[in-house]
Amino acid sequence: MAFLDRLETMRVPKITSTKALWWGIAFTTLYVLAIVVGRPLFVDVHFVPDTGYLWYFWRLPEPETFARITAWGGYFLHQVVIWGLIYYGQTRKHRTTKILQPVNVAALAANGFFVWLHLGQTWVAYDGLAADTPIWSSQYAVIVVLVLILLMENRRRGLIFGKKFNMLEESARSVRKYHGYVFSWAVIYTFWFHPMEDTLGHLLGTFYTVCLMLQGSLMFTRSHTNKWWTTFLEIMVLIHGSMVAYLNFDGTWPFFLFGFAAIFVVTQMHGLNLALWLRWAFVIIYLASAVFVFGSRGELEKLPSIGAIATFEIGMVFVFAFVIWLATVAVGWITGTMHHQVPKKA
Repeated sequence: MAFLDRLETMRVPKITSTKALWWGIAFTTLYVLAIVVGRPLFVDVHFVPDTGYLWYFWRLPEPETFARITAWGGYFLHQVVIWGLIYYGQTRKHRTTKILQPVNVAALAANGFFVWLHLGQTWVAYDGLAADTPIWSSQYAVIVVLVLILLMENRRRGLIFGKKFNMLEESARSVRKYHGYVFSWAVIYTFWFHPMEDTLGHLLGTFYTVCLMLQGSLMFTRSHTNKWWTTFLEIMVLIHGSMVAYLNFDGTWPFFLFGFAAIFVVTQMHGLNLALWLRWAFVIIYLASAVFVFGSRGELEKLPSIGAIATFEIGMVFVFAFVIWLATVAVGWITGTMHHQVPKKA
């Protein structure tokens, strides 16, 4: 805590958050290249055969104590440091600025240190948290982030073709206040779940998670809420998910490609202030492409499946909002601070 107190007086160079964002993207790119170049330094791993969907292939045949200590130790330190910086930033009530603040510099430095630490840990020990946790845990962590983003952004861009649901706002306020803790957990846990492998799927995932750390490091700056940058981060799920499915050779890549693209068409593009004709163009291109791809595969009967991911995520927005509202009411009742406000109707 003493270090956090000293952050208030730290003198940092006046760097705009926009410049820091571009430098951060360059850093992330170089980091991914370092994974590829450093692959020969990895310990020799004899992978056991893949047993199916719930099996994570990139792990040691038998968990080792050294790998567990370094993976869990690195994750724990990374998580605590970032949570501490988020707490510091919130308790100091920083205003949103164009210039980096000491808390941003500290967060960028901390995340930069720990991503390199994890690369080194992969070189000498290999295993990440996947040795002790199920594969679906990292997948669901990302889903939680995506759903909460939809909930928070409902006030700005709506949820379904620009339609805003006021009944969600009570829960969204709580999420906007505390989302940093949840998002950092999901991102850092997912990052340490995987070894820093050089497969295309891993590299895209690593690029994505490090970019999300960059986004978190820019808290209280204009870049943190830049609509083009935040939309890019949401769309990265489409690229990563589709590519991983394609590389699995199981034929499911159109489901993920058009499934996540549906969220862009239904929700995300409506926060970019695009002209009406352009939004219609995206809808037409999306539908025509889906018909072409599924038709060329002789699977037109599967075309309705492209709406499954969007339907699930939007549906989960309402589920999460209700659970968060109930939790808020319960905490207010326990602490005696309940303000008797109920969700408004849409």
